[in-house]
Amino acid sequence: MMLAPTSSAEEIIAHLRAAGSAENIAGMAAFGIETGAALGVSSAALRHVARQVKKDHGRAGALWRSGVREARILAVYTADPRVMALPEARRWAADCNSWEVVDTLADLLVAARLEQVLIPECAADEREFVRRLAFAMIATAAVHLKKEPDAAILAWLPLVESHASDGRNFVKKAVNWALRQIGKRSADCHGPALAIAEKLAAGEDRTARWIGNDAVRELTSEKVRNRLGLSR
Repeated sequence: MMLAPTSSAEEIIAHLRAAGSAENIAGMAAFGIETGAALGVSSAALRHVARQVKKDHGRAGALWRSGVREARILAVYTADPRVMALPEARRWAADCNSWEVVDTLADLLVAARLEQVLIPECAADEREFVRRLAFAMIATAAVHLKKEPDAAILAWLPLVESHASDGRNFVKKAVNWALRQIGKRSADCHGPALAIAEKLAAGEDRTARWIGNDAVRELTSEKVRNRLGLSR
């Protein structure tokens, strides 16, 4: 069934319900995805639906409010970052309950250039997935904001360091991700990020050591050093 760009949120959700499968839901659960509100539609299928229905920010809001996992991912894919306002972004952030939705939303919020406000706000939030969103945005910004000066990305390193002791699985992995992406952004970013990674690796906190050691391993790899033009 083809969906038109004018399809309503209700029509899209009905299409998703018909396309889902219990087998896909089981596979998602195995990757730590929250499946309580999942229909079992693959990521590839969701991207295909997004191409069919195009962007519509008002409809994206309705898709998000449904609470359905696939509808929320489609909401992110079809929202317009140019009109994404801070109050709405905060509501979406507060609703997050799965790492994959968080990581997808990070792309939208950085594209909307709301990261300067939302990263510190989300990092200060004690909720696991809201805090993860802060570091997912840092990782996304490090990769995609290519015209941003390196200094603006390096400015997030103190936040990475200060939250490196949060032992919750989805936070520590995002903190590690942010640190690695900063270090891989450029030769100028590599040294400061590696210095933080080495400091964490030598510390007493178990979570911080894991984050640091993993980041050191990647940032000192031949592949990364060669790509950045760094000599041994």
